[in-house]
Amino acid sequence: MATAAKSAAIAELTERFRSSGAAVLTEYRGLTVKQLTELRNSMRTFATYAVVKNTITEIAAKQAGVTAFDGQLAGPSAIAFVTGDPVEAAKTLRDFAKAHPLLVIKSGVLDGKPLTADEIRKLADLESREVLLAKLAGALQASLSKAVYLFAAPLSQAARTVDALRAKVELAGPIDAAPAVSDGTVSDGTVSDVIVADESGPDTAPQDGAPMDASPDVETPTDDA
Repeated sequence: MATAAKSAAIAELTERFRSSGAAVLTEYRGLTVKQLTELRNSMRTFATYAVVKNTITEIAAKQAGVTAFDGQLAGPSAIAFVTGDPVEAAKTLRDFAKAHPLLVIKSGVLDGKPLTADEIRKLADLESREVLLAKLAGALQASLSKAVYLFAAPLSQAARTVDALRAKVELAGPIDAAPAVSDGTVSDGTVSDVIVADESGPDTAPQDGAPMDASPDVETPTDDA
């Protein structure tokens, strides 16, 4: 490969490593061109599956700061550069490898962190972003429907609730209250009437034991003896 073409290829791979959220290294020994095309098409919406040269890839990975593929670049290699959901990419590679055992998942990198083949398979077991979003949307829809039902409940239902509470209170009996003090004071459980004299006239309230017809202007004779 000419120096200029080699440099361009290295620059292209370096940019792919830097612009991808994840990358998975595979070995495709024994797979046909048709099978590789099938795999590439199945990943088109969230990843680019590209056959690479090991020497150029090693240089590009180092320039991009990727160390996950150190010592792994041997044999016919292809890398899935993931720009979408990494879980979906891992699922696709895992399922294709089950159907075509000649595809070997070797290692990967996710957000700059190296992944082993086992970790990639564990990643594939997670629910995809679309499934999680669908579940979240379902939960929000259920909560919204419940809120709409509560807000749209007829006022008559609220009125019946209030009536039921009122009936419950009435069945429980009246609440005992302390006697109101307006014209008297409470002392030892009895009420003593307090009558305020009218300042405009000489009438006074009869004292206990005094005759009702006694006049305040007539002195009651006293016994001098």
